[in-house]
Amino acid sequence: MNAATITRQSKSNLALAFISLGRERKRDITVFYAFCRVIDDIADSEGLRLAEKHVRLTKWRQMLQSADPNEPPLARDVRRLIAKYSLPLSMFEEIVAGVEMDLSTRRYATFEELRVYCYRVASAVGLVSIEIFGYRNPGCKEYAIELGLALQMTNIIRDVGKDLQADRIYLPQEDLTRFNYSEPELQDRQYNERFVRLMEFEATRARDFFSRAATALPAEDSRAMAPAEIMASIYRGLLRQMELDKFRVFEKEYRLSKLEKAGRIATQVLKSFLNLPPRTSV
Repeated sequence: MNAATITRQSKSNLALAFISLGRERKRDITVFYAFCRVIDDIADSEGLRLAEKHVRLTKWRQMLQSADPNEPPLARDVRRLIAKYSLPLSMFEEIVAGVEMDLSTRRYATFEELRVYCYRVASAVGLVSIEIFGYRNPGCKEYAIELGLALQMTNIIRDVGKDLQADRIYLPQEDLTRFNYSEPELQDRQYNERFVRLMEFEATRARDFFSRAATALPAEDSRAMAPAEIMASIYRGLLRQMELDKFRVFEKEYRLSKLEKAGRIATQVLKSFLNLPPRTSV
């Protein structure tokens, strides 16, 4: 399966964000996204044993640096991408390490522990992405880090119910304690005022990251970062939707309508060409 097919089948918001890119950069970011998708699918596969997952992730680490006789075409494409943009292998290592955390870590005691995970699976993805998008100001790296944390925290809030099915709780244990909401209550999907306050706390944390990202984005790079700003807008809308509905994440799966997504994409593309400053709110 090639990178374009993998990306198309994922039906991800990220794929929609690529609409603002030129043909070459769109092709290149599609290769990178396909790599991220394949790595993530290995960890989430219900048909693979734990040991086999580790073997496959280790294999990908090796293929990032050198060819393997039985490698998929995507591996060659990723190495070409790394060479073309002089992409740091360390960032690819971080992404694989983040996915591996899902194989062994199912609870996070503190937000600082969770932050490491979010950095690896989201901020590192952002740091590679901005190299492909192209930027001039090194401050863009801080933008990528903060936006990655914002997007991943929004994912965590949205997927609380779904993650429970895989016995994964990303909400920090210290936060559950702070709001006197126990893990057994979470396992039972008990929806009450304490749960809502807990989720409001996490949503505020996500919003803070969105604000820091907006502040960090250099004005001269706003046009190049249009794909990232599309993602930011879609996820801010998703966060707002959950807030207005009081986080009924146990009973429904939140997503923006196609019309709202289209509107947000059009707005961000227009803003990027007019070089308007990024929004810090919904």
